[in-house]
Amino acid sequence: MDPVSRAAKLRARRYLANLRGEIDSATFYRALSEIEARAEVAKVYRRIAAIEESHAEFWKKRLAGILDGKVPEVRTGLRSRILIWMARLFGPRFILPIATNLERGDSGYYEAQPEAIAHGLPAAERSHARLMEALAAPAPTLSLAALTRLEGRHRMGTATALRAAVLSANDGLVSNLSLVMGVAGAAMTPHAILITGFAGLVAGACAMSLGEWLSIKTSADTYLREIEVQAEEFAQMPEEEREQLMLIYQSKGLSEDEARILADRLISQSPATAPVESTDESRAEMPELESAAWLAAASSFVLFASGAMFPVLPFVFVSGEGAVVMSIALSALMLFVIGAGTTLFTGRGVIFSGGRQMLIGMAAAGVTYALGRLLGVTIAG
Repeated sequence: MDPVSRAAKLRARRYLANLRGEIDSATFYRALSEIEARAEVAKVYRRIAAIEESHAEFWKKRLAGILDGKVPEVRTGLRSRILIWMARLFGPRFILPIATNLERGDSGYYEAQPEAIAHGLPAAERSHARLMEALAAPAPTLSLAALTRLEGRHRMGTATALRAAVLSANDGLVSNLSLVMGVAGAAMTPHAILITGFAGLVAGACAMSLGEWLSIKTSADTYLREIEVQAEEFAQMPEEEREQLMLIYQSKGLSEDEARILADRLISQSPATAPVESTDESRAEMPELESAAWLAAASSFVLFASGAMFPVLPFVFVSGEGAVVMSIALSALMLFVIGAGTTLFTGRGVIFSGGRQMLIGMAAAGVTYALGRLLGVTIAG
């Protein structure tokens, strides 16, 4: 086959895939504009749909240039039809996180295509993703420090901090109880059970601590990179960024004139340095975030270990079946206490919450004990 014609066919296939994607997006946002009850937000959806339609026309012209004007008919894909159905059933806000991820995926896909980059499509898709995030968010965008404090399981605030503490302690208790009962079922010596229990405590606490540290660090790095990308795009296309600011403000209930005035005022305050200053301020917060990450890691280690030590403690003082019985009894009591503690933020009854937590934990321990018993008998012959 002629190399030129082969290359043309490959381009045509790529252009057609792009066209399908843009038509899907345009249809999706048009449908959202019809479903959305808030007039200002519906107007934002119509604006995005119009942009996606212009992108579709761009790929259609490219495709027509290769196929001598014979562009095949493209219909809305199954994914968009399902999303529209879900939006009609549950409301537009329900599917906004999905729409955000799709827009981010489109920007990444376009970044590998020279024609799309030249036409500014990756930046447009990223702008749409940010707009979807703004529509889905119940409050304005947080700063980097505030955002990372909300990441992970140890969030700020009394109720959420209590919930994180309860869940971490419960993880340690249930996981180590299951481990101890598993090796006890295998008829291992009390010394071996004790070593296994403390090893599980340390290993689990370290894993939980590392996970918390990585969660905060990753969130900080991701958010900082997002700010840097926005700064670059602002420098390259300030008018488009002004348009996106207007759309975000309109989505929050402002009229078009009010949104334009507010966007102009924000940009006019420092049009050349505002994005850079935002990035610099976020970078300046990094030492504080480093300390927060280590503090969260340490607290996660302590909370997990505090729950994990209860199944092991009886084996320090007692041996044989007595230690197993005491471990089960002490763990059951603590599981009930933890379950009762959850009523502070669930509102359920103490007996119900505590009993449910105890039954779930005992069921997990029973399964691992039976498995350990089976393996111990099988290996011993």
